[in-house]
Amino acid sequence: MCGRFFREAVSWAEYHAALNITEISGVEPPEASWNIAPTTIQPVVRRAQGTDAREMAPMRWGLVPSWWRKPLKEWRAVTINARSEEVAEKPAFRGAYRHRRCLVPVSGYYEWSVQGKDKIPFAFRLRNRRLFCLAGLWDAALIDGSELQSFTILTTRPNDFTAGIHDRMPVILRPEDYDRWLDPEAGDPAPLFEPFPNEDMDAWPIRPAVNKVSNNYPELLDEA
Repeated sequence: MCGRFFREAVSWAEYHAALNITEISGVEPPEASWNIAPTTIQPVVRRAQGTDAREMAPMRWGLVPSWWRKPLKEWRAVTINARSEEVAEKPAFRGAYRHRRCLVPVSGYYEWSVQGKDKIPFAFRLRNRRLFCLAGLWDAALIDGSELQSFTILTTRPNDFTAGIHDRMPVILRPEDYDRWLDPEAGDPAPLFEPFPNEDMDAWPIRPAVNKVSNNYPELLDEA
């Protein structure tokens, strides 16, 4: 699974270059965050309604489907991730998969390797150290009279590079595939769910300080 990620400081100019997202007048770009956890509000990128243009929107990490009408505290399903092999059929995700896809911009993510009785945290990022996007789904539910927009991150089987650390990895999209993923009419997206190439990824062990969500600083990435 992918249960934690990080995002370095990125300017609107960099967002525009990477994702074709223009500056939102009077609004600062999303702040850097080094220990992003489920249930927090994070920026995702989606197609603006009725157009092919991309927009950035803040959403809660942990998808709540549109058909849910009870209080949020009663939503017990773990929906921070969606298995790409099952996403078309799972009731919580299938509507979003057909109609509401998004990109989750990140600088990297964390995963934990079970070694005996210990769980060793690792940081993952691309070797070019650039911002990249994970495949996501979003949905909007009406809860207690207010609309809640939320998202999930798709996962796939690991590549050879990550397999020794964890048995799943997020679906990492190449920039040339962003439009294909965002457009539900673009055909079967299953080829996009293949594990990202080994040679483009980097990983290293980090200190257990990352285990505590309140720890949020760049030194979390220091190699252990």
